Amino acid sequence: MTKYAASHMPERAPLEMRPQTFRQTAAPRVASTKAQRSRWLWRAAAFIPTLIVTIVICVSVTRYLAHGGVSSVEAMAVGLVGLSTVWLFFAATTACLGMVSYAFQTDATKSERNAPPQNIALLMPIYNETPHDVFGNASAMLRELQGTTGDRFSLFMLSDTNDPEIAKLEDRAFSILSAEFQSEASVYYRRRAENTDKKVGNISDWIENCGDAYDAMLILDADSLMSGRAIRQLADALASDPDAGLIQSRPVLIGAETLFGRVQQFSNAVYGWLVAEGIASWSQGEGNYWGHNAIIRTRAFADSARLPYLKSIRGNNQLFLSHDFIEAAMLRRAGWRVRLLPRVGGSYEETPVTLIDYALRDRRWCLGNMQHLRILAARGFHPISRLHLLQGALAFLMSPAWLAALVLWSFVGMTDEGTTTYFSAANPQTPIWPEAMTYDIGWFFLLFIYGMLLLPKLIGATLYGLRARTRAAYGSGLTYIGTICVELFLSVLYAPVMMVQHTIATLRAFVGWSFDWAPQNRNGRSYGWKETLRFHWVETLSGLLILGGVASGQVSLLILPIAISLAGAVPLSMLSGMRVSNATARMLRLDTPVSLREPAIVSSARAERAKFRAWVNEQPEPVSIAAE
Repeated sequence: MTKYAASHMPERAPLEMRPQTFRQTAAPRVASTKAQRSRWLWRAAAFIPTLIVTIVICVSVTRYLAHGGVSSVEAMAVGLVGLSTVWLFFAATTACLGMVSYAFQTDATKSERNAPPQNIALLMPIYNETPHDVFGNASAMLRELQGTTGDRFSLFMLSDTNDPEIAKLEDRAFSILSAEFQSEASVYYRRRAENTDKKVGNISDWIENCGDAYDAMLILDADSLMSGRAIRQLADALASDPDAGLIQSRPVLIGAETLFGRVQQFSNAVYGWLVAEGIASWSQGEGNYWGHNAIIRTRAFADSARLPYLKSIRGNNQLFLSHDFIEAAMLRRAGWRVRLLPRVGGSYEETPVTLIDYALRDRRWCLGNMQHLRILAARGFHPISRLHLLQGALAFLMSPAWLAALVLWSFVGMTDEGTTTYFSAANPQTPIWPEAMTYDIGWFFLLFIYGMLLLPKLIGATLYGLRARTRAAYGSGLTYIGTICVELFLSVLYAPVMMVQHTIATLRAFVGWSFDWAPQNRNGRSYGWKETLRFHWVETLSGLLILGGVASGQVSLLILPIAISLAGAVPLSMLSGMRVSNATARMLRLDTPVSLREPAIVSSARAERAKFRAWVNEQPEPVSIAAE
């Protein structure tokens, strides 16, 4: 039995987490409703054009290079072009399908409910977080649910905190929260003595001790925030679909005050909705799980989604670090639908505040996503579930692929006679790259990459700008367009730095270099010049070397924009933490409608955070909580 350092929980209602394996699986449950036939049309529209365009581009590039035969270097370059084409064109196709879906498909959140009330647990796992922030968010959500009829909601603060000082503050915050809602809501708290299996173990512990008393669990992160309406929409959608095992909302980023945080926040709000709409259109009942702001049928999860350990090369047990994608695949394998509802409004989360914080988070995600490659052939997984797992890994693998492609293009050259020649007898130490053809194909490659990266953004920004509330929030079309231009410029500027960081993360993941899963920096801590240089020395050195190559004529001018970004990685990183939310020039603020017209739940959470900060700091001692 799990040992608790502190516990204030309801009477035990244990629910068994059935052991699972990737080598064999039980027969899936029989769905009570038939899947929509239209899902195949959506998938055909997503995959077939992507494959056709990839084949056409690869054949064209091969023919372009095939005078006198394709060398091994050129063959590798063609392969990387093909990989880039699949990834980028599929993203663009998904955005286009999102546009069609938004225009013609009905809103799935408006389905009528004919189901009895549910017992729903709001689970907020926390680990060494700032107590007044997480408890303030929890208080705001509980206030939004006050007066709710029908479904019954309970809040569980599931702590794995091992810092004694933070643990004391959590105790104080819980005593305040429980006193605030003593007569209106069920509020519980427990702290495990050991952080066994991290978040996976935290949720499993709750299911094995309390799960049988609840029909569903709404999983939240420490920085999650959801309006009462959003929570009820997810609850209604689950109750209305007896085959749904998990329903995921699309979290919108909030709270960013820094330059890099605002870039991410703007991109998420203005472009992200379109991509989510597209993913929902072709994934249908084989959707994905992003680990939070999602509702899960408790018994379905307990019966089918207990994660086995991954065996290391030495035979040791390893925990799956990016567990959410796999849990979604296991639910679908058992016959449960996994859905994404991108139009559920009022679902929010925060984002890393600086470039370094963002890269550190991605290093941890990369290590977890690389593990997905080892279970792509697991028995019983749906092909779309395998695609989600592969996409998670490719999100990081594409960076070293693009980096390798840029390097390889430096070695692709052809003579006018069609024979590939790189060295002359007169000067055998210096390669000769025929300029005209190398420049043509280089320009094509770079323009294709940037075109496919920008297309989803341009479509999303255009459609987002057509909304009346968007125009009203910005007050001026010029301000909106100018903000888009600033975001695009900054995204292009930071992209090479992130490409190198993802490459580093991927290499470290493949050699098994583990990372501490520390809480995210949410307080805006800045980094000094020495610390920043130590973090970005690879990009800086690479950029300076490339600039030297360009200046000496040894490296193509096509690489100059990338070289400038890499050489300037340190000042760019320092600028990423600059506060821009109060900038004089409105376009530099990178505002979104959510930041311009703050939703009620966000304002309420800010007030509750401030109140809990004052109360927790003023309370001399926490109310006594029974220890087990």
